[in-house]
Amino acid sequence: MTEFLELRAARPGDELLLLDLIRELAEYERLAHEVEATTGDISESLFGGGGVAEAVIAEWEGKAVGFALFFRNFSTFVGRPGLYLEDLYVRETHRGKGIGKALLLHLAGIARKRNYGRMEWSVLDWNQPAIDFYNSLGARPMSDWTVFRLDEEALNAL
Repeated sequence: MTEFLELRAARPGDELLLLDLIRELAEYERLAHEVEATTGDISESLFGGGGVAEAVIAEWEGKAVGFALFFRNFSTFVGRPGLYLEDLYVRETHRGKGIGKALLLHLAGIARKRNYGRMEWSVLDWNQPAIDFYNSLGARPMSDWTVFRLDEEALNAL
C-alpha cells in the first residue's frame, strides 16, 4: 500500500495545486462560498519571508491526492508550542488507502521532532467519517470547548 505513497513538503510552485485541493475540501465541507484564498496568499503564507504555515502534499503514484496544512501554536498550560492542523484532505478517489493516517503520522513525527507539547485540530460536527477516523487513532474530542471566531468584518467593527 505505502509503496505507492510519497509525502513531501510543499514547495514554491505548488500554490495552484494547494488552492485546488483547498477548494475541493471546501466543496466537501459545504463551505466553498467561504474560500477567499489566492495563490498569492498561499505563496506568501507558506513560502514568504515570514512563512506562517507549512503544508505536506500526499502523492499516490506521482499524482497529488491530498494535503495537510498546519502551523505552530502555543499552549500556556503545557508551556510549549504545539502543532495546529488547519486542514487535512484526501481526494475521494483515494480514501481508504491509509493516506490520511500517513499524513497524521507524518505530522505527529514533526511535532515530536520539534518537541511540541500537542497536536490539535477541529472537525465539523456532521463529519462522522472523520470523527470515527480520529477516534480510531486515539484522538479525543474536546467537547467542553466551543470555538469562537472574529472574521475580518468583525475585526474591523471591533
